[in-house]
Amino acid sequence: MAEPKKVCIVGSGNWGSAIAKIIGNNALEKPDMFAKEVRMWVFEEMLAVPDLVESAKDADILVFVIPHQFVRGVCNQMKGHLKEGVVAITLIKGFDIAEGGGILLISQVIRSTLEIPCAILMGANIANEVALENYCEATIGVKSAELGATLKALFQTRYFRIVVVNDKETVEVCGALKNIVAVGAGFADGLGYGDNTKAAVIRLGLMEMIKFCEVFYPDCQQSTFLESCGVADLVTTCYGGRNRRVSEAFVKTGKSIEELEKEMLNGQLLQGPATAAEVNIMLKSKSMEDRFPLFTAIHRICKGMIPAKDFLECLKNHPEHL
Repeated sequence: MAEPKKVCIVGSGNWGSAIAKIIGNNALEKPDMFAKEVRMWVFEEMLAVPDLVESAKDADILVFVIPHQFVRGVCNQMKGHLKEGVVAITLIKGFDIAEGGGILLISQVIRSTLEIPCAILMGANIANEVALENYCEATIGVKSAELGATLKALFQTRYFRIVVVNDKETVEVCGALKNIVAVGAGFADGLGYGDNTKAAVIRLGLMEMIKFCEVFYPDCQQSTFLESCGVADLVTTCYGGRNRRVSEAFVKTGKSIEELEKEMLNGQLLQGPATAAEVNIMLKSKSMEDRFPLFTAIHRICKGMIPAKDFLECLKNHPEHL
């Protein structure tokens, strides 16, 4: 009989804490599958390298839930100090910048730096609601059916339903791109428009998400967009969550994104504007900004290149077909 698998959560925050509760309870309820002790490494800029290594060195499963800007540095610290056969799963929504332009998926960074398999979990999961045990769903993207079954057992509860799909890239790309669209939804709210306008933002945003996957990840499966990682996460984020909320304040107050992050997020970083900037690097390098007018307008508004009041013109002039 196989030894119970040891789990280490790399990160914290609201989402990390909600997931730690789920994993901890499942580890207690399934002692034949998972070790009862679940370690959690909390990111602090001044934390010494050995503490991270100590937390992760014996783990069989690494659960990454840190801001996407810190993934590369954290992985470099872990490199060469992990147990043979360890696997990872990322819950991180965002991209990393590739050398020479373009973007990398966070799972690619983890996989290439640590030389281990990496699955993805994304979904319509507002952390506070998950912590309150409100029913919700999530999608795990993983190629291995065996690993998928293990990860489903680690995460699924009576209130947190997991669906496993093998379309890893689409699961992850949806989780990053929906934050850009949520910024657009916040702009619409800040400009005083109603739910009809927001519905248009969501529809046009979904069109661009699908087109982005078709262009840059041609093996994507259209059915994945109907999972929790796709349209469900998009709708949830455009009505709740910090990207929408801060973007609304951006329009109403005239303050910068950086100022509002400090005022409203208690030290947390906003994913949407950063992801929009990362995507724009990729689009610009391929001369494709005009093919993704919503993504491009959101990036330009965040950077102060065009005023937020011009956002509605972007919607009106958006092509019917991309």
